[in-house]
Amino acid sequence: MRYVERLPDPPGEAALAGSFAHRVLELLMQRDSHERTVEVAKVIARGEWPGIEADPDFQALGFDEAGGKHFRWKAWQAIEGLWALEDPKAVEVRATEHDVEADLGGVPFRGIVDRLDEEGDRLVVTDYKSGKAPSARFRRGRLDQVLLYAAAVEQATGEMPVHARLLYLGQRPVGIQVTREEIDSVVGKLAGTWAAINTACDTDEFEPRTGPLCGWCPYVDRCPEGTKEVAKRQAKKEAAAMYGGD
Repeated sequence: MRYVERLPDPPGEAALAGSFAHRVLELLMQRDSHERTVEVAKVIARGEWPGIEADPDFQALGFDEAGGKHFRWKAWQAIEGLWALEDPKAVEVRATEHDVEADLGGVPFRGIVDRLDEEGDRLVVTDYKSGKAPSARFRRGRLDQVLLYAAAVEQATGEMPVHARLLYLGQRPVGIQVTREEIDSVVGKLAGTWAAINTACDTDEFEPRTGPLCGWCPYVDRCPEGTKEVAKRQAKKEAAAMYGGD
């Protein structure tokens, strides 16, 4: 609905807060290492804030004064959360917001890597996340993104990163060693997904996949299957509450 039908995606508070945190950390990590302090991050955040206030997506959220303060506090928590995971002064940064394009398994791929770091003579792909860190059950799937970044970086530079990681700001890092086997596996999955997308576009059939995230989908009211899924889960929740109350 977003990419094929081009339906508008309503602005989200979490996405905007995450974008603001990413921008501040991008500018911070471009500084000389001795300048990467919390105090400098605050200065950068103050300088970038007017741009967020002027963003139509932010204005569409309709925050009152209290809501605006809560938004700034939430975004700042994500920014400050970097120091709980690493010492920014100790990071050797090769590039920030690194734009990579590649052909991965026959799939045209483009990504923007938050950071390319150097550990000795080795390259590390680092990506920030301001959302909730995944449980052990879902951790591996979340790493596909940074593994694809690693594959694209290798194709563009000839240098295969040795590690790829997600920094869940204020929570914990989630990482994986980059190996040829891991890259081949994730590129194979990407190729399979690309083939399925092309088939769906050719037949104009897009089978819905319902689940617990339907309740957070901005297009759920346009999707009969998603609407049924949300109603079913709500009914189960209400039944459980009644049973527990008894």
